[in-house]
Amino acid sequence: MAVGRPNAAEFNLVEEVILARYLESSCRLCRRERMKLFLKGDRCYTDKCAFERRGYPPGQHGRARAKFSDYGIQLREKQKVKRMYGLLEKQFRNYFESAEQQKGITGTSLLMLLERRLDNIVYRMGFANSRSQARQLVRHNHFLINGQKVNIPSYLVRIGDTVQLKEKSRQNRHIQEAMEAVARRGIPEWLEVDQEKFQGSVRMLPTREDLTMPIQEHLIVELYSK
Repeated sequence: MAVGRPNAAEFNLVEEVILARYLESSCRLCRRERMKLFLKGDRCYTDKCAFERRGYPPGQHGRARAKFSDYGIQLREKQKVKRMYGLLEKQFRNYFESAEQQKGITGTSLLMLLERRLDNIVYRMGFANSRSQARQLVRHNHFLINGQKVNIPSYLVRIGDTVQLKEKSRQNRHIQEAMEAVARRGIPEWLEVDQEKFQGSVRMLPTREDLTMPIQEHLIVELYSK
C-alpha cells in the first residue's frame, strides 16, 4: 500500500514537535539563566555540577556583562520558570491563562498550579532525582493515585490524594537512589511521605512561602499582560 506524502499541516506539526525538543546539555540551561535549576537531580549538589565550574552563560560572549531591557528581564524570568518545570511555551501559556481565571494573585496561582503537577509531586516526594526523571517514571506507569493508574505528568493533585509506587516498581534502581538522596534537598511540609510503604500524600496545597527558589513571578505576569 502506497503511503502519500504529508500535507503542509502534517509537515508543520512534525516540524514543530522536532524543534520543540531540547537535545543539548541541560546544564547549558542553568548557565543561560545564571542560576541552578536542578535539572540533573543529585548531580547538581556535587562538584560535578557544570554551573559550579562555569557559572556564566554558554557561548563566545558568555563572560561579557549582559544588559537587559525590561522586556529582556521579564523574558528571562519566564524562560527560567518554564525550563525549571520542563514545559513547552504553549503548555506554560495555558497554565498562565488558567491562573488568570482564578481568584487571588495571578503569579502565585501560576506557581501553585505548576507545583500541583504529578511529575513535580513525584519529584518533591523524593521518588525521582529530577522533574524530567519523574515525568518519565509517570509516563511509564510506575505510580498510582488513590489506587488508580495515572500516567499523565500534568495531572493536578488535590488535597488528600495519595501517590503510591507500584509494588513491581519498588526495586527500580533509579527510584531507590532517588529515595536515598532526597534528604539532601528535603521534602516540603505540605507533603507527607512514608518511604517504608513507598507512598506519599498531599496534606495541604502549597503556599507561596513553600517555594524557596528565587522566582519573581510578577515579571511573568507583566510579560504576558503586554
